[in-house]
Formats: sequence, C-alpha cells, structure tokens
Amino acid sequence: MAMLKRTERSRKLILDAADEAFRELGFANTSMEEIATRAGLTRKTVYNLFSSKDEIAWWLIARVEAGDEAYRVRIEANEDVRVLLEKVFLDSAGWCLANPSLARLALAPTERPSLEPPTDRPSFQRLVRDILVLGQRQGVIRTDDDPNFMSLVLLGVYGQAMLTALAGGPFSENDVKHIIRIVIEGIGEKSLPSLT
Repeated sequence: MAMLKRTERSRKLILDAADEAFRELGFANTSMEEIATRAGLTRKTVYNLFSSKDEIAWWLIARVEAGDEAYRVRIEANEDVRVLLEKVFLDSAGWCLANPSLARLALAPTERPSLEPPTDRPSFQRLVRDILVLGQRQGVIRTDDDPNFMSLVLLGVYGQAMLTALAGGPFSENDVKHIIRIVIEGIGEKSLPSLT
C-alpha cells in the first residue's frame, strides 16, 4: 500500500513538473532530465513510471479531459446547448492558448480519431458528442445524423481554427461563437435542396 502511494505521488510530481516545463520551455525543448529535476526525482524513476516524454504529454492531456464533471452537471440540468457548446469550446481555447505545446499534440494526433469516442478514458470527443445528443433532445441539433460523426466534424473545424491561432493567427471569443454558429446552422443557404 505504501509503495502504491509513493508511486502515485511520484507520478503526480512528474506530471506537475512536466506541465510546468512544457509551458515554460515548450514540448520540444523539454527533456526527461528537465522533468526529473523539476520533480525532484531521478531520471530512472521518471522512466520507470513513463516510457517517454510523449506518454507524459498524453497523461497531461487526459488529466485535462477528465475534468469534465462541471460540464456533465450542466448537461444533466438540460442547459441550452448553444450556451454549453460556447462554454466548453471557450474553456478549451483558453487551455490551448495557455498550453500551446500540448494543444498541438491534442489537436493534431498521430492516429486518426475513430467515430466512437474512446471507452477507456474521458475524452473531449465524448463530451462534445454528449452535448450534441442533448441538443438533439432539445430539438436544436439535427436528429437525422449520428452525433458521433457530427462531433468529429465540429472538432475538426475547431481543431483547425485552434491550430491556426497557435500559429499566430487571430482568435477570440467571437471566433468560437462563429465556429459554433456555422457548424450548427451549416454553410448552405436554407433554400438549397438536399444532396441525398
């Protein structure tokens, strides 16, 4: 039991140290040695708990994604979907701009996302999907399409906008609202016939 507590304490020290180093130095300029030094641990201990700097980064991203309880409460309270989507994406944009190194990894993953959100961990994709399901129940999100697919479309548009912002492009609260409006309302004129 004491060993488990020490391991978890060491993991937390490593994650906190890496988070600080990535923010200050950037992901590419942070070494495992730097993380170990900041955590007050040996490099061997860091490698015993994490196989690489990439793994540490993914744990940090997962730690952020696990913090969705407040949004889940708002989903349960049947909050207006447009307001909730704005809040979720504004909060995410704030995190991305404050953590550019990790945000680039999260926004441009090496693996193609699957239609279904991962089942083994919290994910931003699942949160967005669940908000869209709420919107379907509220009658403001189309019900003739799969919410998993629609969440990937929304996340794709948002991800590209954030990558542009991280590359030095302009990005504001109004940009998030604009993205959500365009995705929800669509880009075509309402008088256009359906393609199906």
